[in-house]
Amino acid sequence: MKPYAQLSPEERRGEYARLRTEFDALKARGLSLNMARGKPSKVQVDLINDIFQLMQDPQDFISDGIDVRNYGELAGLPAAKALFAGILGCRPEQVFVGGNSSLQLMYDTISKGYTHGLAHSPRPWCREETVRWLCPSPGYDRHFRITESFGFELITIPMTEDGPDMDAVEEAVKDPAVKGIWCVPKYSNPDGVIYSDETIRRFANLKPAAPDFTIMWDNAYCIHEFEGDYVEFPDILSLCEAAGNPDMVFEFASTSKVTLPGSGVACFACSKTNMEHMEKQLTVQVISFDKVNQQRHVLYLRDKAHSLEIMKRHASVMGPKFRCVADALDREIAPLEIASWKRPRGGYFVSVNAMPGTAKRTLALCKEAGVTMTDAGATFPYGKDPRDSNIRVAPSLPPVEELEQAMEIFCVCLRMAALEQLGL
Repeated sequence: MKPYAQLSPEERRGEYARLRTEFDALKARGLSLNMARGKPSKVQVDLINDIFQLMQDPQDFISDGIDVRNYGELAGLPAAKALFAGILGCRPEQVFVGGNSSLQLMYDTISKGYTHGLAHSPRPWCREETVRWLCPSPGYDRHFRITESFGFELITIPMTEDGPDMDAVEEAVKDPAVKGIWCVPKYSNPDGVIYSDETIRRFANLKPAAPDFTIMWDNAYCIHEFEGDYVEFPDILSLCEAAGNPDMVFEFASTSKVTLPGSGVACFACSKTNMEHMEKQLTVQVISFDKVNQQRHVLYLRDKAHSLEIMKRHASVMGPKFRCVADALDREIAPLEIASWKRPRGGYFVSVNAMPGTAKRTLALCKEAGVTMTDAGATFPYGKDPRDSNIRVAPSLPPVEELEQAMEIFCVCLRMAALEQLGL
């Protein structure tokens, strides 16, 4: 196969006619395939079903002398705090364990900043004339929607091979209206980038103009390798503390893709000052989160080493799916030079950068042929990709046989959109 840009107009028309016939045949299958969100498959959640066999004895409901069925322990069970601290590499006293959703904890942190201010806020953010927020892009659409929902002005920060463009970040934080940044530091959503040590060091050493500038460090995929061994990762809290910025970061994590997405446990980790500030606000809001579920996870996950063993089960399911996606792209798209992508070793997504101006058209064709994917533009603030290029592929939900069909359709649609863009 020749690169499409090297084809003559007549060759492009012939190729498009051939693809159109193939597309019509695929469309006639009447498929309904979903690659829109990073949801674990039924096979994955079935792997964890033995978690419900725990806590059959009354003594199982006692943790360090605490009856988990009763009120109390706002910041979470000490054993749950120790579990997350071991996984994240921080100290147990830095961990607050909540309910099942890290996104809820992230929303609540932004909400607290908006209504009451954070520990070093001169005033609540709702009283600021303008609040700006940095959004490394392509990034996580749900992050962007949180800050957009509070009326913040979202500023796109380009992503690089090493994480966010730190020159752009360091320049942006000179503005006192810039109050924070979203980060997914390991297997970033959707690019699968692992922030480099240098990038993380520069984050820890930021000197923002806003005294309450906050790094929202969503370490969602901290132990989520599906190829190769576990990749060790720096502790951002200790690095910020060493740099004289102990209060600049909130780190978030959950077991949503370790155990059960709808019934997991989430946490945030932060400095002592931030913890005291957040507990003061949260004690008005809630008496305690679900400690029975926290205890269930303590008994099931045990420690970091055992959690990594559980993640190997997930890797046995996820690895073949990601190889299916990458192999299809390598085979059907790479020779044509109409898109680029990475082969991540972990996380939940493959990020495809199509020819500029073709992402929306590609996904419209996919939908017509029965394949649902994340909307084009979703990985950028306000849902607007300035190049109309980035497409997020989520391989986790469908079984491999359905994924193969979906990728067949996706590749045909990507090729058709590229030919249309080049001109027929």
